Amino acid sequence: MSDGAVLHLKGRVLVGPDDVRDELWVVDGRVTFERPAMARDAMTVAGWVLPGLVDAHCHVGLDAHGPVDAATSEKQALTDRDAGTLLIRDAGSPSDTRWIDDRADLPRIIRAGRHIARTRRYIRNYAHEIEPEDLVAYVAQEARRGDGWVKLVGDWIDRSTGDLAACWPAGAVEAAIAEAHRLGARVTAHCFAEESLAPLVEAGIDCVEHATGLTEDTIPLFAERGVAIVPTLVNIATFPQLAAGGEAKFPRWADHMRRLHARRYDTVRAAHDAGVPVFAGTDAGGSLPHGLVADEVAELMKAGLSAVAALSATTWGAREWLGRPGLTEGAPADLVVYEADPRADVRVLAAPRLVVLRGRAIG
Repeated sequence: MSDGAVLHLKGRVLVGPDDVRDELWVVDGRVTFERPAMARDAMTVAGWVLPGLVDAHCHVGLDAHGPVDAATSEKQALTDRDAGTLLIRDAGSPSDTRWIDDRADLPRIIRAGRHIARTRRYIRNYAHEIEPEDLVAYVAQEARRGDGWVKLVGDWIDRSTGDLAACWPAGAVEAAIAEAHRLGARVTAHCFAEESLAPLVEAGIDCVEHATGLTEDTIPLFAERGVAIVPTLVNIATFPQLAAGGEAKFPRWADHMRRLHARRYDTVRAAHDAGVPVFAGTDAGGSLPHGLVADEVAELMKAGLSAVAALSATTWGAREWLGRPGLTEGAPADLVVYEADPRADVRVLAAPRLVVLRGRAIG
């Protein structure tokens, strides 16, 4: 579809969980529900239409070893786009990917800057590795560099104990989160373990990634404060493999990781049932490939979310949470078309019929 062409989408347009329409038009790159004057010349596509999918935990510009070059970053972004992911919350990357913003054919990215971790308490080459006295300054730096988010590493293995442990004292993280909020940024944190969660929520954190350590004691706290979680279940699926690889050196940690994995679905279901906001994220770009958002949505359903709730976690709800429009009048036309109803079978998300990005049909 060339610039200036009109696109007519008809069938079932899933504007929201309770708002289904018969058609929409794309005119000058934007969504409209009013039939345009040039309708006769429109290209018509029939199917089930969703807002462009959201991967709320993704890493463009990063692989298992650290930052990657622009060509690799481009390939990552294209893989996500072709899977229907048109909005990415990049939950930490050491690479400068601002050039992607100038590419009309690549997904929109909301960046959280670079990870901020405790010294020698995270994956090598990923993060700023600092001590608590420098946390406020680094949070302020990444808040200014990012797109309204900052990413902390809330817990990691402590070699002195051989198990997961919180990285930051309460006072330091409370001051850092307050500084981020002063600068207009929200804060999220990588957390696997139980003990790191309550202090972060009490310090005012906005979101927790993975959140495998949620319990019946901390779930009500998350719900009360409205703290979201992005479970990244396709990543949590790798815990047994990680545990096997580290068991000889850190048996306590390996046992802990297996237990967190074993109750992963119960954890997410209990959080969702309690009213904790849950969003879809794949953690692609570390050890996982890109383009897995359909798999993550299917995992959320295995955890007990309904099809509509799981879809919302990557569409309507996720876009509202991130402050980006969906299929509303005048919004940029970022959308995906499917052959069948994704509410009946979310597996259709893995095979988009048509991707429309910034009003242009991709394929």
